[in-house]
Parts: sequence; C-alpha cells; structure tokens
Amino acid sequence: MGGVKKLSRPARRGLLVVHVVASASWLGLTLGLLALGATAATTASPTAVEASVRSMKLFADWLLLPLALLTLTSGVVLALGTQWGLARHRWVFTKFWLTSATTVATVLALRPGVNSAVAAVAAGEALPDAGDVLAGPVVSLSAYVFMTVISLLKPWGPTRRGRRERARRPGARPGVSRAGTA
Repeated sequence: MGGVKKLSRPARRGLLVVHVVASASWLGLTLGLLALGATAATTASPTAVEASVRSMKLFADWLLLPLALLTLTSGVVLALGTQWGLARHRWVFTKFWLTSATTVATVLALRPGVNSAVAAVAAGEALPDAGDVLAGPVVSLSAYVFMTVISLLKPWGPTRRGRRERARRPGARPGVSRAGTA
C-alpha cells in the first residue's frame, strides 16, 4: 500500500478536529430537526407548525448538506491518510458506507420531505404527513449515534483486505494488530 502518502501528525490532528466537529454538528443539527419535526407533528397550532417546518427548511437547505459533505470528505481523507485505511477495518468501512448513504438520503429523501411539508403549510394546508418531518431525522440520528459508537469502540477487527495487508508487513505477527489486540 505504498501509493498513498500518510498525513503528518499536525495535519492528521487538525483534520481529526474538523471531522469530529463536523460529525458532531451533523448529529446535533439532526437532533434539532427531530425536535422541530416532533413539534410540527404534534402541535395543534398552525403558527407553530409553520414556524417548525420553515425552520427545518432553513437548516436543511443551508447546513445539512455542507456538514454531510464535510464529514464525508474529512473522513475519507483521514482514512486514506492514516493507518486505518478506508477498507482495512470493518468499522471504518461501515462508517464510510453509512455516511455516504445518509448523505444521499439527505438529498433524496429528507430535504424533499421537508420541502413538501413547507409547501403544503405555506399554501394553508395541514401538514401532509408527519412521517415526512419525523422519519428522516429519526433514521439519520440513529445512524449518527451508531457511527459515533463504532468510532469510539472500533469493533469487528480488520477486513479481509486488512488481514492480507497486515500479513505482508515485515515482522508482522499473525492475528495481532498494531494496537496489540486481535
């Protein structure tokens, strides 16, 4: 795996801060969207429903996608520029695919659901479907919490590729990772 240059320690640390802040912001924003969606879905006040869905639209239009892309990009650069690699460890690979999937879901499902809710409420109609303003944040929040947990616990060990690369390293002991655990 000699083709990818490893990040220097200052670059890695700086990028790690960017990644953690972006990820935590994405998680927090989603929690806020869930609170606004729950308010819109449960209140009897048309004014509160409209304020909630309009706030959701503001967050979804201006913050969600940039945070998603920053999280995804910083995570990929960190993975490729460190010993973790993108496909060497199951937890990193899982985070990559979940982050990619939730980013796509943000564009194709969450934002359109919020936009349709705003359009209906702005036209004086009732909230079309509470699921449009609740499902996206619930699914996203669940995925982000799960990704946070696996980032901390680093479960499941190396992938098949990771085991092969480790076995090819000079002086590598079979079944033992750099951290000293299998």
